[in-house]
Amino acid sequence: MSYLANIIGTGAALCSMASFVPQILKILRERDASAVSLRMYAVTVTGFSLWIAYGVMIDSWPIIGSNAVCLALSATILVLKWRFDQGRGAAPHAAV
Repeated sequence: MSYLANIIGTGAALCSMASFVPQILKILRERDASAVSLRMYAVTVTGFSLWIAYGVMIDSWPIIGSNAVCLALSATILVLKWRFDQGRGAAPHAAV
């Protein structure tokens, strides 16, 4: 793999990982996840799980590592969604 490809891949992984942080901080700050789409994050978590499986199958640690971090961050959003929706007495699927 070329040096340029490694730089681009690293940049893409960092952007993907960082993209979840503002949403997590907003949910924690406002203690509200009603604007979060449960279905979208369920699909996102599934996608990252599949990327990790793919990375394992082709023995690619960069794919495994970056998608594991993204999985953890997106799963955090799902847990916060469930936690704050339950606290408001809303059904877990109310905001989709």
